[in-house]
Parts: sequence; structure tokens; C-alpha cells
Amino acid sequence: MKKKNYYVVTNSQGGWSVKREGSTKASSVTKTQSEAIEIGRGLAKKSKGELTIQGKDNKFRQKNSYGSDSYPPKG
Repeated sequence: MKKKNYYVVTNSQGGWSVKREGSTKASSVTKTQSEAIEIGRGLAKKSKGELTIQGKDNKFRQKNSYGSDSYPPKG
């Protein structure tokens, strides 16, 4: 399975969307950010990809990798 990256972003309805990288359509739409993060985390883990989370200020605040890192840190 090819790894897929997902993003948790705000949407125009005042809620949150989970979008796959390169897709224009949301994989999921929720009312709360925490719901979107939970769904996005599951999708990213399943595809061994990354999850990038947008904050309420529209700046990306967090990135989590669930696949094998090509350059893991020492220690």
C-alpha cells in the first residue's frame, strides 16, 4: 500500500475536514477538531503516512508520522 498523507483543516461551514494530500474532496467532515484529528490519525496510521494538523489560527501546528521514517533521529 502506498503511503498517503492527510491534513486536518478548517472548512467553510465552521467545522473541520480531513483531506488526503492531492484530493479536492474531504475524506471526512466533523464539527470538532478533536474528532477530525482522531479520524485523520486512523487514516494516516492505516496508510503509514503523515498527519498534519491546522490550528484555529489557520497555521499548521503539528505533524505526526506513522510510517517508517527515512531519517529517524538518534536516541
